Amino acid sequence: MFKNAQLILDDSFTIVNKHIPLLEIKKKLNEYRFVIVSDGTYLIIANYEKSLMNLGDDSIPIIDWLEQLQWLPSSVVLDVNGADVAVDWRRPVLVKDEKGIVGVLSAEKRLEMLEVENRQISAYFQTLAETINESVTAVDQAGHVVYWNTTAEETYKIKKEFILGKKIGEHFRDDSIVLHRILNEGRPVRGQYHRPDKDTHVLINASPILIENKIIGGVATEQNITNIIRLNEELDSNSSVLVQKSNPFSTMVSGSPKFQEALKIAQKVAHADIPIHLTGEPGAGKEMLAQAIHYGGSKAEGPFITLNCSVIPPALLEMELFGFQKDTFTAEQQTLEIGRIEQALGGTLFIEDIDKMPLQVQGKLVNYMVDQRFCRVGGVENITSPTRIITSTSESIEMLVKQGHFNEQLYFHLSVITIDIPPLRTRKEDIVAHAQNFVQEFNSKYKKPVLEISSETMNQLVNYDWPGNIRELRNTIERLVLLTDKSVITEEHLPDSIKSKLIVKQTTSQKGEIVQQKDVLINPEAQEIEEALRKTYGNKSAAANLLGISRGTLYNKIKEYGLH
Repeated sequence: MFKNAQLILDDSFTIVNKHIPLLEIKKKLNEYRFVIVSDGTYLIIANYEKSLMNLGDDSIPIIDWLEQLQWLPSSVVLDVNGADVAVDWRRPVLVKDEKGIVGVLSAEKRLEMLEVENRQISAYFQTLAETINESVTAVDQAGHVVYWNTTAEETYKIKKEFILGKKIGEHFRDDSIVLHRILNEGRPVRGQYHRPDKDTHVLINASPILIENKIIGGVATEQNITNIIRLNEELDSNSSVLVQKSNPFSTMVSGSPKFQEALKIAQKVAHADIPIHLTGEPGAGKEMLAQAIHYGGSKAEGPFITLNCSVIPPALLEMELFGFQKDTFTAEQQTLEIGRIEQALGGTLFIEDIDKMPLQVQGKLVNYMVDQRFCRVGGVENITSPTRIITSTSESIEMLVKQGHFNEQLYFHLSVITIDIPPLRTRKEDIVAHAQNFVQEFNSKYKKPVLEISSETMNQLVNYDWPGNIRELRNTIERLVLLTDKSVITEEHLPDSIKSKLIVKQTTSQKGEIVQQKDVLINPEAQEIEEALRKTYGNKSAAANLLGISRGTLYNKIKEYGLH
């Protein structure tokens, strides 16, 4: 591993002819620590072996004396690292390079080197294991824990001193230990969902440790996703109804011909029990339309459940969608998680950003859509759960299908009814109605005295491009209502992000008329996008990842700001 490790060589040696008399060897052993006799092979005499030389006749050639003693020849290596198997360490070893013999390496010095190298490897491994923000467990071939990092202590509330040297099965059920399977099968595991106890959720990566194709142990890293699971559950429980249940489509009245066409299609298919796919920019109102279809159609009495594929780790999506089941010997110990399809039984499941769903899960979803049956993760029972599926993407999925990033059969199922929601900037006529509705909603929610938005402020809201669409408008109105204690919302309450794009100057025309026009400003967001594109050499996918936004949002902002 450490090719640059310092060789501990002894350069106090001399090379002699094999016919030199024994007396001369004794003299040279007083000057050097090693005398090397060259005879086709190399015979090394160390100065601590001089007492053996005193037993021989001083005039006898050294080669004859060594043959009488059946002296073992020494190995010669060009690189001692990694050559231990072929080296006979019963005698000191000669190390050569392209120029000749450079030194003598004894077994004792080699052991010192191995001890140093072992300490280095151990230090590197321990530092790495303590640096990553995941639990790290290492076991030997018998399943004894040989390493347990600090994050593992915090995740499982088990101190190192209570688990090191013990079999991992003493603290966890055998059927829940992925490392046991690794030791038995030798196959790595990547991104597998695991629930070691009822309160902990983790994603596991594990690999066997192999030497000459033999398993000598295993290492597992476990990412604690318990907080993500709880946050996701909390978000689901707090999800609000964005339309009026009694007359849902009335919430979405629009003056835009394109949006009116989308609403007509939605109203026609609301009572048809078929999949529907919604497209539109982030925040354009896809969830609102999905709720309108649900509450305005045949599934209105059933539940409306959402699954957002962009906020759930890919390895968890299958479990979230289909549920999780782990049978044990007793019913009391059985682990059962009901998935979103079952939760939406008799109602509607709205799958947001379905293009972020892994292909494997897409394939399983196709099978479900064919006959409305599926198996929970870890289970074998076929479950029938008639549920209406509505999906959404921010971008067209046709290109993803062509690139092999989206299941073609799933695309065919979803593309029967596709409804595209135009962005808010293309339907300025809807901004006033939405803004007034949101004022009433939050005025009632927060018990505020707000009655209206001033005409100047409304004019600025209409002239703003709303890259975040309906969602951004709704959040902005909520902020405006919260920040004012007056009956009218004025320009002073507008956030800087809107003001920076709406500074208006007055100019005088040739006829002497006062004309208002918008300044062309380079705002901070545009500068940030330009910087990201510069850093990624124009790669828009990489720039979107750097900015933490979707590619679709980035394309829209590039178009909005006139960037290239």
